Parts: sequence; C-alpha cells; structure tokens
Amino acid sequence: MNDQLNETLLGWVNALNGPLWDFLVVFLVAVGILYTIMTGAVQIRLFWHSMKVMKRSRGKVEDDHGITPFQAFVTGLASRVGVGNVAGVAIAIAVGGPGAVFWMWFTAFLGMSSAFVESSLAQLFKVRDNKNQQFRGGPAYYITQGLKQKWLGIVFAIALITTYGFVFNAVQANAITGATSHAWGWNEANLMLPLGGFDLEVSWIGLVLVLITAMIIFGGIKRIAKVAEGVVPFMAVLYLGVALYIAVINYDMLPSIFQLIFSKAFEFEAAAGGFFGAMISMAMMMGIKR
Repeated sequence: MNDQLNETLLGWVNALNGPLWDFLVVFLVAVGILYTIMTGAVQIRLFWHSMKVMKRSRGKVEDDHGITPFQAFVTGLASRVGVGNVAGVAIAIAVGGPGAVFWMWFTAFLGMSSAFVESSLAQLFKVRDNKNQQFRGGPAYYITQGLKQKWLGIVFAIALITTYGFVFNAVQANAITGATSHAWGWNEANLMLPLGGFDLEVSWIGLVLVLITAMIIFGGIKRIAKVAEGVVPFMAVLYLGVALYIAVINYDMLPSIFQLIFSKAFEFEAAAGGFFGAMISMAMMMGIKR
C-alpha cells in the first residue's frame, strides 16, 4: 500500500512539476537579471560590506528580541549546506552534463540580487508580535501588506508549511537515515505501528531526529539561531574542506574539468521538454533548477 501511495503522489508531482518548471526557469533568470540591473549589481557592490557587517555582529544583538546579522546568515545557510549540495548537484551533473555546473554558477550569481530584494521586502514589511515582541516577516507578510493580497499571502504560507513539513525535511531525514543505515546499520530494526489496517514502519533514526529538531524549533528563532551559529560554521568548513581536498588530490584534472564545464554549457543539442525546450538545453535546465 505504501508503494502504491508513493507512486500516486509521484505521478501528481511529475504532472505539475514539468510544465511549472518550464516556465519558472526562464522567469527566475529574467527576474534575477532585472534585479541585478536595478540594484547596480548589489551582489558585487555590497559583498565585502556584508562580510564586514556579519563579522562585527558576532555576539552583539541590537534588539533583545532579535538576532544578529551573523545568526541570520547561518540560519539561512543551514538549509543550503546539506543534501542539496551533494545529491542535488550530482543529479544535475548526471542529467545535464558538466555544463550544468556553469548554469548553477550563473543562476546563483543572479539569485543573490533576488535574495537581496526579498530580504529587503521582508525588513520593510515586518511586524512586531505584541505577545513576545519578536519580529515576524517574510513573503507571506509582504504579499499581504505590500500587494494588499491577504488571500495570496495565506496560500503562500500554507504552501510553504506543506512543502517544508512534508517534503523538504523529509529529504534531509531520508538522507540521514539512509546514510547511517548503510554505514553503521543503525536503522535495521524499525518500529512497526498499526495504522488504519496496515503496519506503518517508523525509523528509529527518524524518531531521534524529530525529538532533536523539536527541542530546537520549539525554542523559537533565538534558539534556532544560536544552534545554527554553533553548528553551521563547522558544517560549512567541513564541506568546503572535503571539496578542496578532492580538488587538490585531482589537481591534474582541473584544467580539463573547467574546459568541459564551459564548453558543454552552450551545447543545445539535448533540448529540454516543454514550450521553451527548443531554446534551452538540458544542461541549462538542470543547472538553473539546482
């Protein structure tokens, strides 16, 4: 029954995902180019300034109910240093070829300007909670207050909760349980729970992850920020260190790898499907999606 449910859900996702991505890939790149021009390439112009602000802010909170710029940075980074950086990039390269890496770089550069605009809107339309005096903000708030479309803000909030609650975190948890089970056999004896006439197999590692996550997120944004401040720098340094080590021990292959990345990025013979398929290669599609 679990397999049948998974196949049904996968069918729904694939039916919506293909046409939606054909449109979003072009739209997101266009928006990134527009914001890069409108902000005067803010991702370059204010890059070192942002580094200085974060460096000065460590341990200093201007508002007792807020978090420091460095904590905000590592909290956002926490969702990026993980499964997506390893499995996601590998899948993009496997499907789109070496050229997908170029489009990851290109879209990441443009995405910095989009992220700057999003963060600016979040600051502009944030509100202070009357109960605990903490700030609340984000897309749902600036959609509601900036566009005056409360219904759209509610739709966005529900979509975000559903995505993070049932999809995004599930990918991370599945990767952790799979890795620990494969490496150390930690997940061999799962817990079986009767549910609706069939036995639901529950992972012990998954339960532990739920408990650890609950202790963090139910402490509010300040506890999340403090945990991220302590864990994320270690994660990032470890991740970059492993990548650097691999590059160093294979230094003789680097020239040919870079040559493949740039040469394959503009080969359009492997077209992606959809309305824009004739114009956009698989390398571009997979790189931008990643």
